[in-house]
Amino acid sequence: MTDFLLELRSEEIPARMQDKAREDLARLFAAELKAAGMEASETVTYATPRRLALIARGLPDVTASVIEEVKGPPADAPDAAIEGFLRKSGLAREALQTRDVKGRATLFAVISKQGRPTAGVLAEVIPAVIRAFPWPKSMRWGDASLSTESLRWVRPLQGIVALFGDDVVECEVAGVRSGAATVGHRFHHPGVITIGSASDYVEKLRACHVIVDQNERRATIALGAKMAANKAGLTLIEDEGLLIENAGLTEWPVPLLGRFDEAFLDVPPEVIQLTARVNQKYFVCQDAAGKLANAFVCTANIDAADGGARIVEGNQKVLAARLSDARFFYETDLKVPLAEQATKLEKIVFHEKLGTVADKVERVAKLARWLVEEGIVKGADPARAERAARLAKADLVTGMVGEFPELQGLMGGYYAAAQGDDAAVAEAIRDHYKPIGQGDDVPTAPVTVAVSLADKLDTILAFFLIDERPTGSKDPFALRRSALGVIGLTGKNGVKLPLSRLFATWTDHVHFASKTIMSTHGRQVMTQQRAREQVEAVARSMETETVGEWILPQPVSVSVDLPENAEVQARLEMATGLWQSVEGFDPASVLAFLIDRLKVQQREAGVRHDLIDAVFALGGEDDLVRLLARVHALQAFMATDDGANLLAGYKRAANILKKEGVTDAVWSAPAYAPEPAEAALIAALDGAEPKAAAAVEGERFEEAMAALATLRAPIDAFFTDVTVNDADPAKRESRLALLARMRDAVHRVADFGKIEG
Repeated sequence: MTDFLLELRSEEIPARMQDKAREDLARLFAAELKAAGMEASETVTYATPRRLALIARGLPDVTASVIEEVKGPPADAPDAAIEGFLRKSGLAREALQTRDVKGRATLFAVISKQGRPTAGVLAEVIPAVIRAFPWPKSMRWGDASLSTESLRWVRPLQGIVALFGDDVVECEVAGVRSGAATVGHRFHHPGVITIGSASDYVEKLRACHVIVDQNERRATIALGAKMAANKAGLTLIEDEGLLIENAGLTEWPVPLLGRFDEAFLDVPPEVIQLTARVNQKYFVCQDAAGKLANAFVCTANIDAADGGARIVEGNQKVLAARLSDARFFYETDLKVPLAEQATKLEKIVFHEKLGTVADKVERVAKLARWLVEEGIVKGADPARAERAARLAKADLVTGMVGEFPELQGLMGGYYAAAQGDDAAVAEAIRDHYKPIGQGDDVPTAPVTVAVSLADKLDTILAFFLIDERPTGSKDPFALRRSALGVIGLTGKNGVKLPLSRLFATWTDHVHFASKTIMSTHGRQVMTQQRAREQVEAVARSMETETVGEWILPQPVSVSVDLPENAEVQARLEMATGLWQSVEGFDPASVLAFLIDRLKVQQREAGVRHDLIDAVFALGGEDDLVRLLARVHALQAFMATDDGANLLAGYKRAANILKKEGVTDAVWSAPAYAPEPAEAALIAALDGAEPKAAAAVEGERFEEAMAALATLRAPIDAFFTDVTVNDADPAKRESRLALLARMRDAVHRVADFGKIEG
């Protein structure tokens, strides 16, 4: 068994592509080996900015021999068919085998293919892998790039090292021949080095200041950055993504600590951290009090003779310039009140069918206030909730968010606080996007909850209204994420949200707003049309052509001072479309969507989806918090013997009723003397039905389950001792009605027919 080394050296590979490139190299190489009848005992891949490498261990020197069987024509087929098969297989007639296939003699060619030297197979594999490589972005270069058939690679390919054991695997790709030579670090060892085999590849490059193992580079940066911060009495703010990126930018990483002017700390810490991270790939530090320190850690790609002093100095200058820009944005934004910024949202289109961001803000503000005024979100002031909602999107037009979109919401919170807004308003602006994803903090401050819920619900309803719903894996407007946010907010805060009533309120808002726009802009369009007609009439009377600029030649001039017709017309069309959509909108699909997301979220928490269906199927339950409480109580009940046995009894009763075609039946006391087990079930239902109904009404769902549990023994005894389909029609009808009564009693809690098992 022999090891194989492949190194593909190029100009700089973007850090974000390196991990995927390693996976693709291993996958493509394994597929090519499998096609050749081989498999490596182990495959290791490496990536640096300048090279992509693979080591396949335990390859055979010769591929295994293969016996291939090919079915031919029947033995009594015409001579021409048999001769054609002989030519195709390369065998003589007497070399063919005859076998019985479904009672008919059939010819088979049994061909033995001898194994090939592995080096020869690899010489074919390497070009195939290189040409099939799926870089997300690639390029052509040199004279060959004039042809679309030329090699595409992430950056110009400069060298190929291909060694099977100690021997070079000879091949050529786009004019680049394989060999045993590579280069070391760009600055420390730019000269050529010769690799002996896969076994010395890693260490020879290390000797030339190249750490080929990306995991080792990451560990070097993590430890070095932490030590540099600790030496200065600081703590490094760890960032896994930034760590991976720095490792992808360096072949010999050297973490260095630098400083910036303390005056920049007046800028919000998130701005400083994002500036350092996004623009410069720097880590930041915090002091003993947990506050952001005026220090950063950069990762050099060279072991400098001066210990990195000049490198740090250069990086400090660059960061100072970046932070100066950030401070300029911050100070400039502070001069403009958020309420004034919010007026600019009228110029930003949210969606062509839904209007502007200002339209969305108006809907969210009314919904947030309604949630508080209706007592759905408790403990919040309606005026504060409405103000927070009206200012929540204002930072979208600020210079800082324009530079760093990741800071939307956060900067609005800072600006609101600095401009004297109430703390609850500023907090709501800051956190209204939360929770953004799984594991994110769920807001609990009442004003924030109201605004966040209103924002997410409006997004879901608005896109469902215009039929832009998630399909399969596509969710361009992140509606699933918004739904999970609604579920998280209501669940954590115990917000009992009557969704049906909320949907009606929201559609009323949209209906009124769209009619208002239609009325206002419709009058403007009509006024413009009349003015145009008047101008054209004057033009005709002057025997001149119609004037497109609304001004006639001298000595007569007519001007019309009206808004741009195209803009007004677009607003009118948008509002008309919304009005028509609201007229036919059925929000039941939104409720079903939220329930579906609830199933996904609760499945991860260990809640069975069929139990959610069992509660939701009864209808009339549109409060997610109450629904979940019922589901949790039902799940606990179904885990008991009483629950399992009652389910079995219910299903037996339901099957009998279905078979007999009984859907609705009104039970009344039997005219005959009921049998003991029958009387016991009647008595049990007399006691359980009102208790279960009252418990459900009072949202005491455990009590409702306990009431149902009392039916277990009577229903078991009933099926054991009583004949339902009695020969006496009166008894048969009464007992079927009694089973229907039992089914309906159970349905007060959940539709047991939806429960699996």
